[in-house]
Amino acid sequence: MAIELKMPALSPTMEEGTLAKWLVKEGDTVSSGDILAEIETDKATMEFETVDEGVVSKILVPEGTDGVTVGTPIALIGGEGEEAAPAPAKPAEPAPAPKAEAAAPAPTAPAPVETPAAPAQPAAPPKADGDRVKASPLARKLAQAQGIDLSTLQGSGPGGRIVRADLGKAAGGAAATQQQPQAAAPAPVAAPAAAAPAQPFSTDIPHETVKLSNMRKTIARRLSEAKREIPHIYLTVDVRLDALLKLRSELNAGLAGRKIKLSVNDLLIKALAVALEAVPECNVSFTPDQLIMYKRSDISVAVSIPGGLITPIVTDAAAKSVSKISQEITELAGRAKEGKLQPHEYQGGTASLSNMGMFGIKQFDAVINPPQAMILAVGAGEKRPWVDGDELTVATVMSITGSFDHRAIDGADGARLMKTLKELIESPLGLIA
Repeated sequence: MAIELKMPALSPTMEEGTLAKWLVKEGDTVSSGDILAEIETDKATMEFETVDEGVVSKILVPEGTDGVTVGTPIALIGGEGEEAAPAPAKPAEPAPAPKAEAAAPAPTAPAPVETPAAPAQPAAPPKADGDRVKASPLARKLAQAQGIDLSTLQGSGPGGRIVRADLGKAAGGAAATQQQPQAAAPAPVAAPAAAAPAQPFSTDIPHETVKLSNMRKTIARRLSEAKREIPHIYLTVDVRLDALLKLRSELNAGLAGRKIKLSVNDLLIKALAVALEAVPECNVSFTPDQLIMYKRSDISVAVSIPGGLITPIVTDAAAKSVSKISQEITELAGRAKEGKLQPHEYQGGTASLSNMGMFGIKQFDAVINPPQAMILAVGAGEKRPWVDGDELTVATVMSITGSFDHRAIDGADGARLMKTLKELIESPLGLIA
């Protein structure tokens, strides 16, 4: 009997992906561990390997197909010499009922007595683990925003899991229900008019169109949600860099034999991690009913790659040497640009760092990367007038801005974190102690 291969969930939050390329064809024999296809998720293109053995009898989803939902059958594998599963037979037409020779006239029934209709029974809720409804994190978030009760939905994902598509069906069903007349119901409150569908874009300017990748779609959705739902508060400090640059020069001289070259960014990753441990009130995540307080600092570092942005994570950065951080981020950034990061290497993190100083950007406000509650935006170091005591001097100064989720982090705690960062950068020996 043919085995169905289904679209895999290559990350905890993946609900759909693009079947970018098949690496086998119908008739090929495959064994457990063979790579069958390349699947594009919202962050990377990953390889899909089989755990079954047999012959690829049918490819159900052609390569290049977008929006393939997790759990959708994409191919069939049969045993050696087994043919592809035939299409299900069309059900036979039912035979017509024989005509009666002489139908007797039906007696006239008395008019029924009108009785009140019994209330409709509610639909059975989807199966759940214990009392917890099975739903993806995105579906839970959208359901909360739209006021949809997940316990009333039937999931179409793997194992009956509720996914985003089920919420659209629920919204449509609710709209249809509201259109049914209700006896003796109070007049409904006028709802705001639905937004008009977006009109196709047209222009006379010479141009070309580029299809949006899954990554770009995800970036657009997550940034829109973050700016819409998270109340950002921005705190900026100017930091003198001269001591940090001097320490970096001395460390690089000592590490030359090991072929390690530290960047300012490596030292800032370490500084942010140490500052978060000193001010744990900022090393948190916000949820509707609780605050998650982390016991270590995992720093997500923004890396620009073709088609978008990805944030590989330096785990437990406060406990690592600066040279170790430098080696890790070099290796992670290299694999990120090749699309070879594993989900655990870019999903998670407790805070983020984005550095645009190499482009000459003096100062900017970064958008928080949920579910994190803060991100540090780093500008360029430049020569500026600086007052040292009562003397006016020239110093290398950098502006850094912290973006904080004001639901989770008070302004005073964010200010303490920025003050601690400034002290660590201007007296950097504490970073290597």
